[in-house]
Amino acid sequence: MADKFDVIVIGAGPGGYVAAIRAAQLGLKTACVEKWVNKEGKVVHGGTCLNVGCIPSKALLETSHKYVEARDEFAELGIKADGVEIDVAKMIERKAQIVKNLTGGISGLFKANGVTALEGTGKVLPNKQVEVTDHDGGKTTYEAENIVIASGSVPVEIPPTPLTEGLIVDSTGALEFEEAPKRLGVIGAGVIGLELGSVWSRCGSEVTVLEAVDSFLPMVDAAVAKEAQKLLKKQGLDIKLGARVTGSDIKDSEVVVKYTDANGEQEQTFDKVIVAVGRRPYTQSLLDSDVGINLDERGFIHVDDQCATSVPGVYAIGDVVRGPMLAHKASEEGVMVVDIIAGHKAEMNYDAIPSIIYTFPEVAWVGKTEQQAKSEGIEVKTGSFPFAASGRAMANNATEGLAKIIADAETDRVLGVHIIGQHAGELIAQGVTALEFGASAEDLALICTAHPTLSEAVHEAALAVDGHAIHIANRKKRK
Repeated sequence: MADKFDVIVIGAGPGGYVAAIRAAQLGLKTACVEKWVNKEGKVVHGGTCLNVGCIPSKALLETSHKYVEARDEFAELGIKADGVEIDVAKMIERKAQIVKNLTGGISGLFKANGVTALEGTGKVLPNKQVEVTDHDGGKTTYEAENIVIASGSVPVEIPPTPLTEGLIVDSTGALEFEEAPKRLGVIGAGVIGLELGSVWSRCGSEVTVLEAVDSFLPMVDAAVAKEAQKLLKKQGLDIKLGARVTGSDIKDSEVVVKYTDANGEQEQTFDKVIVAVGRRPYTQSLLDSDVGINLDERGFIHVDDQCATSVPGVYAIGDVVRGPMLAHKASEEGVMVVDIIAGHKAEMNYDAIPSIIYTFPEVAWVGKTEQQAKSEGIEVKTGSFPFAASGRAMANNATEGLAKIIADAETDRVLGVHIIGQHAGELIAQGVTALEFGASAEDLALICTAHPTLSEAVHEAALAVDGHAIHIANRKKRK
């Protein structure tokens, strides 16, 4: 038996590495197991989010947006920039450097906090033991007082479009294109599909998005989803709803995708196809059959409200358990679990987790949609404010979008905040804070918001809930 630890974390993604650092900070002897190997054959930390997810995709989104902005909008600002071009290879190189810097940063944080980094694949054994298989096949067993499973998730593959290197790729492959494909098909109009479709559309690809569901972004408030669909279509994304992919053929280095829609059987030819239909929990070979930890039919680990499994001392967090597959949700669960292990009181408010789509403009939301609240029998009142009426948005040449607040008609408590606009991902923090502290729409309306800022849109939306907005005409009778 090798060393014994107070806490062993399996997975060094945004849930696992945060949990490991927190545990070490609280004085617990901690190890973190990670198997991710980069192109140089070196084990790196950060998981999907840092290596092939959140961070690299945002690097590409930012570069491609700046390119379009310089090409199409600088003249309106009085800036002459003729002949603007994008260097895709340089864009990809910059993305890789950012990833390298951040993965190295996590390794440095492990050292600084005294976390033992174990390289290899972790497997939970009975009696709170963890077997680590290194990349040469050698096995070492460690014992722990507590185990935190943070193994993350992997992209879902679908039988009609099996992955084919260089032609049909998942989200990871879509971050490595050496040039913009002329015709790009994206299967799935969710967060990942829209973000990656946006990147390559800006770089010159003709992008078609095939979505099996008939509604666009059903998890977003209908008013915001409608605006997002309109703006993305204006940017060149051909979004086909109710289009269910049934098969594909590869002919002469092209992909012919077959799908059915309201008009029957269809097919379309692409140079490359991105499959972005969601992710599934990674539990392959993770648990010994005698451990006693329960999985549901989709492979998620059963946990309680504080992420404890059915085995005392074993916890699971992040994409491998219920709830949204979001990096920040995983991180906060990691902090909660470790605080509990250390004997502190901790809980997490799952009703106040923000979601963001990093298109341009960004889409961000927290809490209930107006439609969801009404379906639950809640009488609501709402307030909206368009960025077209914001002085700062005008100055930024970014007047598209709106902020919307949903409040309980009886108590005035904020139930949800939905934003589409420049920096919506930053602005949504106001909504998260409001939900976390049980704020009313009046509370948000009474806050003094700096001028001129985009955050004034949220303030004005709160005022509009009761017909008191200052910078737009109110449709509601004032109280």
